[in-house]
Parts: sequence; C-alpha cells; structure tokens
Amino acid sequence: MVIERLTEDMKTAMKAGDKARLSVVRMLLSELKNARIAQGSELDDPAAHKVIASYAKKRREAMEAARDGGRADLVEKERFEYDVTVSYLPRQMGEDELRSIVCRHIEQCGATGGQAFGVVMKAVMAEVGSGADGKLVSALVRELLT
Repeated sequence: MVIERLTEDMKTAMKAGDKARLSVVRMLLSELKNARIAQGSELDDPAAHKVIASYAKKRREAMEAARDGGRADLVEKERFEYDVTVSYLPRQMGEDELRSIVCRHIEQCGATGGQAFGVVMKAVMAEVGSGADGKLVSALVRELLT
C-alpha cells in the first residue's frame, strides 16, 4: 500500500538526513491522515492516490504561479515537491492511450457535440482514475467531440 511505502520512505529520509524529501513525505502523510479522518475509515490505495493526485495538482499550480511571478527559487522548490509527490502515483497514461479510451467511451455513449462533454468525462475519469491528468483528459474529450 502507498501509505506503508510513504512511512518507510519517511524513515529512510530521516536516517539519510534528507530534510527536503522528509518534508514532502510528512506533508503527504498528513494529507492522507486528514482524508482518513474526514472519511471516517482507512483509505484504500485508489482513495489515497486521489489525495496524492490532488496534492500534486496543488504543487503544479504553485509551480506555475511562481514561474509567472518570476520566482525561480520557488519554481525549483515546487518542482522538487511535485516530482516527489508524483512518484507515489501510478504510472500516468500517455496521450495515445487516453485518446483510444476517450474514443471508446464516445462510441459507447453515442456522444456527439459539446453537450455530451460531461457524460464522456465522467465515464473516462471513472475508468482511468488517478492514472491520467484531468486537464489532458478534458482537452482530449473536447477535441474529439468537436
């Protein structure tokens, strides 16, 4: 499970004196603990991956904001946190693989035009879960529906 892996990595980072990695791992464990409390039960791997993916998205957005603000020092910090965070997520699907999944769902739903966007997005995201970036899925669905 991802939570056990994070706990082991926290111990390893503590022993190695890797403060930067330790900080990120502790933050992820904190996010998972908060989600567990909110849910009222233990998190399974798919639920944990959603929490981690959400945290990765926050790091990516912070990195983009720092880049837009001309803060190169913060960009590198956020990039490191983002890279560590995504290492705990399942392999992300490539564009070609996603394109075939989106096409299959469009055919199954008989979707045409932009009105079916929500239906197709819901079906695709239910299948791919945290294995794909939502922005990429959204762009592909829009592209293939038009």
